[in-house]
Amino acid sequence: MLEGLKVLDLTHYVAGPYATRLMAAQGAEVIKVERPGVGDPSRRIGPYPDEVPHREKSALFLYLNTGKKSVTLNLKNEASKPILHHLLEWADVLVENFRPAVIERLGLDYDSVAAVNSGLVMTSISNFGQTGPYRDYGAREINLYAMGGLMYITGDPEREPLHMAARLAQYGAGQNAFAGTMGALMHRDISGAGQHVDVAISEYLATILENALSQYSYTGSNFRRTGNRGYGRAAWGPYPCRDGYVGVIAGPDHKWPEMAELMGIAELAEERFDDRAGRGENADELDALMLPWLMEHDRHEIFERAQHRGLAFAYVATPEDILGWEHLRERGFFAEVEHPEAGALEHPTLPWRVEGGDVSLDAAPTLGQHNSEVYSGMLGYSRDDVVRMRGMGVV
Repeated sequence: MLEGLKVLDLTHYVAGPYATRLMAAQGAEVIKVERPGVGDPSRRIGPYPDEVPHREKSALFLYLNTGKKSVTLNLKNEASKPILHHLLEWADVLVENFRPAVIERLGLDYDSVAAVNSGLVMTSISNFGQTGPYRDYGAREINLYAMGGLMYITGDPEREPLHMAARLAQYGAGQNAFAGTMGALMHRDISGAGQHVDVAISEYLATILENALSQYSYTGSNFRRTGNRGYGRAAWGPYPCRDGYVGVIAGPDHKWPEMAELMGIAELAEERFDDRAGRGENADELDALMLPWLMEHDRHEIFERAQHRGLAFAYVATPEDILGWEHLRERGFFAEVEHPEAGALEHPTLPWRVEGGDVSLDAAPTLGQHNSEVYSGMLGYSRDDVVRMRGMGVV
């Protein structure tokens, strides 16, 4: 779907590489610029096969950089500027995730790159955006989760706020960057003018606060942590079962009689449990009635039996479950990729499906794998030029 789109990728770690991965998987030509001899820092983040660190075998790097071309270029070396200008002239899109002050020191602020290529769409991803009093502040995932507001509403009401284990902010910001870039490209196709897309990772989290912000705006009251009894509901959330945990969803009210039939527990059909308020008032007794039945059954069995009755149960899946899930397999969610150093690996493809839209999922590049192809074959530098630049520490 994006065949012919040319993307210059100056990103590292997670959010930026995920945005450009979504482009590469749809056929865009993505040239990833990495630091000579070192590469993207995610190459130094595991897991690794047999727990042995290797810059070409990082699972995180290999996943985030499928389908891209890698060139090495020292952006701090003044001699790299002519090469970078050639790459900017070539590109339709530039994606970067340096701190705003760093991109200015490198001479890669939007005004500077627009002077080289006025039709370029530049997408910048940073912790707090390109403007505002926090723009130069540093942050890790835990900081962003806290300051974005999600930590305040996550956890049990009597306990401290909790942090999610996944890099939710990074991947969400990567999706926002992808969407913003596509919108800017549509604008360019209409007007001929490039644009600067400013993505703040913290703002992604603030936009998915469910109804917490509107609740405060309307009522002046803060959303409270509710733990596993979501929204104050009983029989609503993860419960233990014989082989793990299952998600019990007691709703809507007219489906509640199905719960009594599913579990074969006559007491569940009593009038006091018929609506949400009654179940909330009798939550502890309700749990005591359900738990023995749940502990006698496996999560997959409970899930299937409940779904056949129209109850929106789920089960808490492990990574092993997800990799073996026949539903995802049938939808072609996974693809096997052969990497020259790491061997055969399975990766998720895209988080959506488009009929007739092929997915390009070639292996992630080794560090500097495409230097000759890009510098000599595409930009016209001679082999001697490339050798000399390597000796100068430029590439």
